[in-house]
Amino acid sequence: MTGLTHRQAEILNIARASGRVMVEELARRFEVSAQTIRKDLNDLCERRSLTRIHGGAIIASGVENLAYEARRFVAAEEKKAIGAAAASLIPNGCSLFINIGTTTEEVASALTSHEDLLVITNNLNVAMLLYRHPRIEVVVAGGTVRRADGAVVGSTATQLIGQFKVDYAIIGASAIDEEGALLDFDYREVQVAQAIIANARSVMLVADSTKLRRSAPVRIAHMTQIQTFVTDQELPERLATICHSKGIEVVEAMPKGADIDDAQAEAPDAAPEAAPVVRLR
Repeated sequence: MTGLTHRQAEILNIARASGRVMVEELARRFEVSAQTIRKDLNDLCERRSLTRIHGGAIIASGVENLAYEARRFVAAEEKKAIGAAAASLIPNGCSLFINIGTTTEEVASALTSHEDLLVITNNLNVAMLLYRHPRIEVVVAGGTVRRADGAVVGSTATQLIGQFKVDYAIIGASAIDEEGALLDFDYREVQVAQAIIANARSVMLVADSTKLRRSAPVRIAHMTQIQTFVTDQELPERLATICHSKGIEVVEAMPKGADIDDAQAEAPDAAPEAAPVVRLR
């Protein structure tokens, strides 16, 4: 990419390798001020190479998702908080689907102390996290295994999902637009997600706030098809209004040590009273 300074090119390389960059870390690495780094990030965002997040930036989305290993590092603490909050809403003795995604995997990690669960998943990483626990029964959907992230996709997986009717579905999304559309990149993955939504009595969306700043080409569903949304920051006004009008419970699960006022400052267009909100740390 032409016109970049050496430091900006290095920042972009770091972001491509890890999925995100943080202002304070970059300032220490390059021995410059945080203000200088913010200017670099703003320039890269104007070039549509990066997208700003709280305290840093992530690789801008397009028609392809970030690599799985890179996604694991994006908003990692936020995903852990979301996973713990989501798991706290799941009772013992229930059945649930857990879909593909790094955030849904954090939910699975937080479910290991639960008892008498039946978990159906098309995510091999989820199966590996849960199968050793004697009070959790795991059913893995068959189909084509995507080497990049251990996702099981395709018509065989969709057909197996259709044989169940479960209490809860835990789903993720690569992007959520301001009109409430849940979006992803792989149409085969989306077909499985749609089957999961159709065969669950209650659907819980788990997604960190970076998903609100991204786009993706394939529609999974609409926000009105879910009952609970667990995220890490206050929602933008338009999306919050949709949740409020449809009675969707919004759970803000901020990482330990995060400042609620700072999080709200990052979303100046948010509507504080627009949706029923439970704040968890």
